[in-house]
Amino acid sequence: MHTTDLSTFRNAIPYIRAYKGRTFVIKFGGRLCETGPVLDHLVEQCSLLYQLGIQVVLVHGGGEQVNALCERMGVVPRMAAGRRITDAETLQITKMVFAGAVNTDVLAACRAGHLPAMGLSGVDAALVSVRRRPPVTVQEPASASSSGTSSVVDYGFVGDVIAVNPTPMLHLLAGGFVPVVCSLAADDAGQVYNVNADTIASALAVALKAAKYFLLTTVDGVMGNIHDPATLFSQLSMEDVANLVAKGVISGGMLPKMEACLAALRGGVDRVHIVNGASHNTLLAEVFTNSGCGTLITARRNLNNGTEGAPPG
Repeated sequence: MHTTDLSTFRNAIPYIRAYKGRTFVIKFGGRLCETGPVLDHLVEQCSLLYQLGIQVVLVHGGGEQVNALCERMGVVPRMAAGRRITDAETLQITKMVFAGAVNTDVLAACRAGHLPAMGLSGVDAALVSVRRRPPVTVQEPASASSSGTSSVVDYGFVGDVIAVNPTPMLHLLAGGFVPVVCSLAADDAGQVYNVNADTIASALAVALKAAKYFLLTTVDGVMGNIHDPATLFSQLSMEDVANLVAKGVISGGMLPKMEACLAALRGGVDRVHIVNGASHNTLLAEVFTNSGCGTLITARRNLNNGTEGAPPG
């Protein structure tokens, strides 16, 4: 083995020691779930985490795939404040895509990557309980021609998480399996709802007392200017996030992701990471190096810009 490789391995030892036996909840964005080299490489990285003794839970979205099937079926997707409005017809499409095509594709990639994965939804064994989201007032973002308006939106068959039953997941993890969870859930009457995948991943991370919650997307992290990689925020506190939202730096589709990140931190998850899953080895770099490669979000910072009470990685 080359000397540089040995040095890299030695530098990773403190991180391996800190997280062996702990749980990581890793959410894949829909674009990352498409069959091909990107998904295969992500599974390869997850497999390494698993082999190092880290319990891995995968949660996936599938918004792009839902949009594609909607287009094929002549259904026009509707969004409000970064979240999908789900009528009865769209709900049927989300069930076909999330629990069908996308979940199976991720499981097949895990099979090829020798990762013992099992597919689930929030409906299975009452893993995630939800209630129908009531109509809510949504503030439209300001633009050059408008100061922004508010309107009442009925999201339809969209569920808000009210409880997580971690027992089925704990049994699977204890048995050495890797749960792969799609973002569907049900209420006590058995009505199925579309649930934001970031929200489900965050709720699972809290319920499982995860050491880390990873949100893998196709951007490098939180940036001051989405078109300028140099504006990446490598680390943020919850207060920093609130300030960036107030200034409009964090907006649109990133808002529900931030809500999920903050909910995980408030629920006791130590560290939340937003990482570009489409880039090479980014998940491993974020775990096993101090510099990382995405945006680390923690509850607060100390005066030296570090994170209070945080282990390495």
